[in-house]
Amino acid sequence: MVRPLAGMSRVPYKWVVAVVFVFGFFMEILDTTIVNVALPTLSREFGVGTSSIEWVVVGYLLSLAVWIPASGWIGDRFGTKRTFLFAIAVFTIASALCGQAHSLNELTLFRVLQGVGGGMMTPVGTAMLFRAFPPEERAKASTVLVIPTVMAPALGPVVGGFLVTNASWRWIFYVNVPTGIIAFVFGFLFLRENKEPTAGPFDLAGFLLSGCGLALILYALSEGPSKGWVSPQIVVTGTLGVICFGVLTVVELRKRFPMLALRLFRDRMFRTANLVTLCSYSSFAGFLFILPLFLQELRGLSAFDSGLTTFPQAVGAMCSSQLAGRLYPYVGPRRLMVFGLIGASCSVAMFTVVGLETNLWWIRLLLFVRGVFMAFSFIPLQTATYTTISRADTGRATAIYSTQRQVAAALGVAVLATVLATATTHFLTGATGVAATEAARLSAYHVVFAVAALIAFIGAIVALLVRDEDAAATMRPRRRRAITLPDEEPVVVA
Repeated sequence: MVRPLAGMSRVPYKWVVAVVFVFGFFMEILDTTIVNVALPTLSREFGVGTSSIEWVVVGYLLSLAVWIPASGWIGDRFGTKRTFLFAIAVFTIASALCGQAHSLNELTLFRVLQGVGGGMMTPVGTAMLFRAFPPEERAKASTVLVIPTVMAPALGPVVGGFLVTNASWRWIFYVNVPTGIIAFVFGFLFLRENKEPTAGPFDLAGFLLSGCGLALILYALSEGPSKGWVSPQIVVTGTLGVICFGVLTVVELRKRFPMLALRLFRDRMFRTANLVTLCSYSSFAGFLFILPLFLQELRGLSAFDSGLTTFPQAVGAMCSSQLAGRLYPYVGPRRLMVFGLIGASCSVAMFTVVGLETNLWWIRLLLFVRGVFMAFSFIPLQTATYTTISRADTGRATAIYSTQRQVAAALGVAVLATVLATATTHFLTGATGVAATEAARLSAYHVVFAVAALIAFIGAIVALLVRDEDAAATMRPRRRRAITLPDEEPVVVA
């Protein structure tokens, strides 16, 4: 045991944090996508309808909503190491309990417990990562973030489909246990504790308002497409959620130590980066939700084959992430963001000409290209967002960023699901026969792909507001050279 510890002492601490973070973040994101594949199987297993089995997802989502906003304060107050290890332990234990659940109520309860760990894991882990990497190396940290961000959603359907088909639905939860144990032991041995003296007292009002507001809004966004946006249940929960956030804004801006430091939005770089993330992640998550439906419901692929078809997107992102990380210090965030989002928008727009007989390898190629462009938008976004945020505020900043990213994902899915339902109803009107029905449904998906492309393009327009000088700390300073003009003194130019 001595030798590994001695060996690890020679590894830069930032890479220790990176390894632990990737394990935890990957496990949390993988779990989200892997469970969705198993919902039909779970419905048959417990003998319940779709409306009941949805609580396996909704319960986890609402639990995340409560703990994500509070994660920044918890990490600062009790220590990031202690909080992160607690989150991993809770998530791992809850995963094991989910695997042995014998009723829907048990499974839903344990999924809520999973959300406690998942809600704290990502924001606290991100704060640890960006505190460990100095500003000039944030691009390297962002290439680490890309690994779980793009790989886990791509692997989820593949692994989930394989386990459900060839083993048991219980293994979609058990698969988290060894990963969680490895991450916990590694983190316990090698992570350093960090507390912030500026954490302040617990903000009960902020905790209640942020938790309730986010939970209500996420519930309305996730259930709106299926229950109807004008249904009383959705109108009431959505309205109450907006009211909670309105009151939260007033309360938090007046507090010296708020749960959510909304004053950080006064920072131009942080504010603009969050707006770009809202658009880019909405398009990313919404498209990731719609495409498997297209491949499985319209093209007739199995969940496993659908996952294999979408996997090249992750490969493309992994291939280009290193290039994007190397270019960032020289090019800056603005041009990379715009380039990446325009490219992602164009690649999604190409799906509007994909038909029922289009070769799957053409689809895989488009997804590979989309992955390449996604890295060019995600790397500068994740690098530049916290550039002007102080070390003391990093924990609260990551809590805000994780909160809005969760909203962005729910918003993207809600918008595209609603467009799909509306367009399908429109095109099916008057359609008779199998061929006409399939053509109508294909047209509906083409409309959805066009909307997803538009959202990404809007993100590119917003990215034009980013100013590279705000991210100067994360970029390589331009070298200056002296030139001599005829009969004049040397002149220094950039």
